[in-house]
Amino acid sequence: MHSSLLILLVGFLYILGFNTLSYLRHQGLSSRTTLEGLLLTVVGTALAMAIPVHPLIFLLLLYLITMRVRILIDLGNSVARRGQPARALRFFELSLRLGPDPWSWHVAQINRAAALIQTGKPEEAYQILLPIVTGPEVQLGVKYQAAACYNLGLACRRTGREAEAIRRFNEAIDALPASIYAHAARKALEARSERNDSAP
Repeated sequence: MHSSLLILLVGFLYILGFNTLSYLRHQGLSSRTTLEGLLLTVVGTALAMAIPVHPLIFLLLLYLITMRVRILIDLGNSVARRGQPARALRFFELSLRLGPDPWSWHVAQINRAAALIQTGKPEEAYQILLPIVTGPEVQLGVKYQAAACYNLGLACRRTGREAEAIRRFNEAIDALPASIYAHAARKALEARSERNDSAP
């Protein structure tokens, strides 16, 4: 089979596979990623007519370009887990400048807000998370909905909005009861209850 036809096949299978996974994860279909994938497939196919292009190299380039925002979010999360939230912020902010689709934009903002809380900027995190949690419905999936609610609860608690913090922690628990965010929200609620019980 000619390499241009292989590139065309790889491109269409990649787009189909990406959108199928997004649908199964309840993330919605990304028109931006689909359009980028189609454009790169057309360019790759045309290029392969002139010079041989290995399909695996094309697939790697297609993945790196269309998944650039999600790759940066993952790198930021990896850095944050190593206790470097200020450095992680740079990855999240760069991801927001690289043309994310709506789902990736929301996920980057949730992670950015978590890093802001860790760097002592809970008010800024609150302003980022509030429209994500209360705004128009975006198919984030329950994991990210729980993460947004939990981090908004933390931001509320650290800015003196205790009643709202309790509500947001409960929303995190309701969104995905078995998640790490629900577990952390329960601990946050228990800590408040213990403080109240020990108060004179």
